[in-house]
Amino acid sequence: MAKGGVSDYVNGLSTDAQNFIQESQFFLRRCKKPDRKEFMQIAGSCAIGFAVMGAVGFIIKLLFIPINNIILS
Repeated sequence: MAKGGVSDYVNGLSTDAQNFIQESQFFLRRCKKPDRKEFMQIAGSCAIGFAVMGAVGFIIKLLFIPINNIILS
């Protein structure tokens, strides 16, 4: 490794870290808190997703109980 190789590597890391921090701050400044209507829409979509996934799991469980009983008996 060249004599200045380690210091160049460390300088590159610090530059990358500074760029990441600047970009993160820019992103956070542009973000906004959702209003009540937007929040309720997101919460409703998540609730529907949970309900659908629960129903699919329940139906699969109901289908496999008789199949499992046939296989084991």
